[in-house]
Amino acid sequence: MSEPIKRLFSTRIFGAIGLVIAMAVMSACASTPPVAPTAELANARDAITSAEQDGARQHAGSQLDEAKQKLMRAEESVSNEKMIQAKRFAQEAVMAAELASARTESAKAVAINEEMERSAEALDEEMRRTGGQQ
Repeated sequence: MSEPIKRLFSTRIFGAIGLVIAMAVMSACASTPPVAPTAELANARDAITSAEQDGARQHAGSQLDEAKQKLMRAEESVSNEKMIQAKRFAQEAVMAAELASARTESAKAVAINEEMERSAEALDEEMRRTGGQQ
């Protein structure tokens, strides 16, 4: 074989080898399973637990239920290997749980304010009744 033919042959062989390597690398990347959004799921669980401990069941039950449903949908999405959807549901669960916590804190603050108003009114009444005498 002549020298130009050998060069052409070796160039094509190296090109073919390079193509095979590139295809192998691409297929390996394509077959890598998507990563579950574990941090987002953990954040959602923590936010729900915190809301429950704050008393959200009593003061913001619908938001707490929504958070739990979103978490359940996130976990189902992980099972179905829909990781982007799972991440979104987990983030929505965190937001719903945080809303439940905020509504719970607001309800508690309103209750404390009402109790303080009742106490102040009782004190005023007592002062009127006794005529301010000490």
